[in-house]
Amino acid sequence: MSLHAAIELGGTKVVVGFGRDGALAEPVVRIPTTDPETTFRAVLEVLEARQRDMGLDAIGVCSFGPVGVDPARSDYGFILETPKPGWSRFDLLDPLRRLGRPLGLATDVGGAALGEGRWGAAQGLADHAYVTVGTGVGVGIISGGKLVAGALHPEAGHLPVSRDPGLDPYAGHCPFHGDCLEGLVCGPALRDRIGQAADRLADDHPVWALVADYLAQLAASLSYTVSPERIVLGGGVGGRQALHRAIRTQLSKRLNGYLPHLRTPEAIEAYLVLPGLGDLSAIMGGLVLAEQAMIHTDLPPQRLTR
Repeated sequence: MSLHAAIELGGTKVVVGFGRDGALAEPVVRIPTTDPETTFRAVLEVLEARQRDMGLDAIGVCSFGPVGVDPARSDYGFILETPKPGWSRFDLLDPLRRLGRPLGLATDVGGAALGEGRWGAAQGLADHAYVTVGTGVGVGIISGGKLVAGALHPEAGHLPVSRDPGLDPYAGHCPFHGDCLEGLVCGPALRDRIGQAADRLADDHPVWALVADYLAQLAASLSYTVSPERIVLGGGVGGRQALHRAIRTQLSKRLNGYLPHLRTPEAIEAYLVLPGLGDLSAIMGGLVLAEQAMIHTDLPPQRLTR
């Protein structure tokens, strides 16, 4: 049975896991995200040790974005322009090629969508979306069983939303768009508004009504454009159960009965759900990417020699 490696590259930490047939072989390894060279040196040490001891068949990488995900483009595998110092234009696949293993790549949220589709809250569905709301807002879309990407991966976190300045005078946190969705609901935006971290807020704090409305607008936009069978919503901000209830209420009002499959409270409740894999969605998606990379290559399995 193939042993796959999964790497989740985040802004503050890297998670490395190994799995067979969707089961993580052991607790994951966490490595601080510092500069690219130091970070990937530590990642390679973990991977090389496992490859020497047990063999390694393929590697799936889920990375923070923006990142080039189209193998036909010259920027494939590169971190694109990012405010994280030292990471812009870094080729994150290059250090991994020395292992001689097939490589799969997606964004972290795209990987999470794959993981939830295979083993989590969207299991068995060919069309679904994964949304994470935390430091930023990311959206991964599965359509026809495949991860959606074009010239770039989806950036639905930057969709414009309707803001009433009378109800919400906050101008927004996004340096590009101000009050786009991410600029209004991400963790830093909430901290700017209220002067404290969102995880300290009670469920009845007034800011959650604003967040619920903005995220309901995103859910409505996804419903009208890509028509997912389910939307999985997680993240440090998006994973609150009370927030989910408020979003469902607002989504029902936004749709106003237009979509026949979402006309009842029961249908809305089954449509917008929490992740089934918790904080392992992306790392499990990395295992899916590794599996896919192995299928689409003729490179035979091999081991590093001591």
